[in-house]
Amino acid sequence: MNNTTGTLYLVPNTLDLGAVDPAAPPAVDDTVPHGSLRTAASLAHWVAENAKTTRAFLKRVHALVPLAQALQSLDIVELPRPAKGAPATAAAPNLSALLAPALAGHDMGLISEAGLPAVADPGAALVAAAHAAGIPVQPLSGPSSLMLALAASGLNGQSFAFVGYLPVEAAARSSRVREIEALSRRQQQTQLVIETPYRNAALLGALLATLAPTTRLSISVGLTLPGGWTRSASVADWKRQPPALPDRTPAVFCLLAT
Repeated sequence: MNNTTGTLYLVPNTLDLGAVDPAAPPAVDDTVPHGSLRTAASLAHWVAENAKTTRAFLKRVHALVPLAQALQSLDIVELPRPAKGAPATAAAPNLSALLAPALAGHDMGLISEAGLPAVADPGAALVAAAHAAGIPVQPLSGPSSLMLALAASGLNGQSFAFVGYLPVEAAARSSRVREIEALSRRQQQTQLVIETPYRNAALLGALLATLAPTTRLSISVGLTLPGGWTRSASVADWKRQPPALPDRTPAVFCLLAT
């Protein structure tokens, strides 16, 4: 490894994007440890999903830990977005140019829109590129909605899998639900699913219509936010008392078939 390179720090973000009043967001150290904030405040070079929201995050950091240099002078580059309609088999973009500051000896930060970068997040490709280039990678402590939801679910935390998003089309979605339920039953493995918030209710409806009555389903909504909650019950119990899920707040769905 080249000891003259900088380090790529994986900087955790809060989980409140779009779910709180932007004029009065909660203190960022409610969920991100002070040590992670100190490192974030020291970095001048960033790769982000969205430069605007990254500046908003760093403004919140600055209220607690002064930034090493003015916010306006920071180098914030956005990750390239896949071309609209590009096939899943399309070649990944070459991200080596984004790592130029680290190769020149400067520490860098990678940040997601929410939670830990590179977990259920396109930043994983940049981390892989950093390893290939011999750049040290250092993850920082912070919230992950997936791990918080799993911990709060009471389901199997020894064997679990993140499934990601399910198909939007109803028949394909139901088929995928049956598939992951069968896998869960066979391996006694918790399956974690997420959805765009405005589709929360549609996903819940599909889960309740497709899963076996005895399958355990846990839903976590607005984790780390005021009023956030987790409820775990059998599908039969959920059907007797279905919740009204918000369409602007992220949710994580965990299931374990018996």
